Amino acid sequence: MRSQQTIKERVHFEGVGLHTGSYCKVTLHPAPVDTGVVFYRPCKKSSMAVNISTVVDTTYATTIGGDRVQVRTVEHLLAVVSALGITNLTIEVEGPEIPILDGSAFEIARLVMDVGIKKQKKAMPYIKIHQPVVLEDEHGKVAAYPYDGRKITFRLFFKNHFLGEQLLSFDLDRDSFVNEIAPARTFGFLRDIEYFRANGLAKGGSLDNAVIFSETAVMNSSGLRFKDECVRHKILDSIGDFSLVGLPIEGHIVADKSGHTMNVKFLNKLLACSDCWEVVSGQTQQSPYPVFSYSYT
Repeated sequence: MRSQQTIKERVHFEGVGLHTGSYCKVTLHPAPVDTGVVFYRPCKKSSMAVNISTVVDTTYATTIGGDRVQVRTVEHLLAVVSALGITNLTIEVEGPEIPILDGSAFEIARLVMDVGIKKQKKAMPYIKIHQPVVLEDEHGKVAAYPYDGRKITFRLFFKNHFLGEQLLSFDLDRDSFVNEIAPARTFGFLRDIEYFRANGLAKGGSLDNAVIFSETAVMNSSGLRFKDECVRHKILDSIGDFSLVGLPIEGHIVADKSGHTMNVKFLNKLLACSDCWEVVSGQTQQSPYPVFSYSYT
């Protein structure tokens, strides 16, 4: 049985927001069965469920919102929640944005695993892909194919840049996520920084929380954590974005140069193609979330 799960104890982290530059605090609280993943802003006394209908912006980050309040840059945190199989969680946020920390999701994953994950006595449904669903435009492509498990293949291509092409296929489980995907940091290009600043973006960005590339080199003195850190980070973002569908997706997702906007458009198309998938109760299925250990330092 695929069990619903929550965390055993509350977890707290804080830091600057990448785009707003505001200092923000986040506390993750255990939640009972059938709660889902919910953001709560205490200053507004407002809650927002995590699903595709609460997405309000996808400009260089994924933002969810309700009638009175928004939370920006939720994708890294949601990737941890999804990859670790957490289905019921209340996320209390003081501030407009999830802290960027070191630009990756590793610290959040480590904090969650340190307090532990608790199985709950109710099955977790999931979406099983039966027929291909494809979304393609001039910017990129996203598709989902039948597959026994959770798999993502992502391709990046940096035209006329030393990074060139990066391609990675990844079977999603806890161990591989924490060690191979969660440490990958957000990245950008030196040539774009002036544009970001002029448009009120990346106010909290620095070489401490992002990998910055010039036309010929990595600007960070620490270098890269992985040779293909960029495509690993895009997979991290995608795991967070795809979790907005509200249920785990069993299938092979293939993305080519996709970003937050296309990921959300794809989820809307997936939901509209209801003859291509089914919701499985999970009662007779083996859990896709094995016991693991993490080793990244």
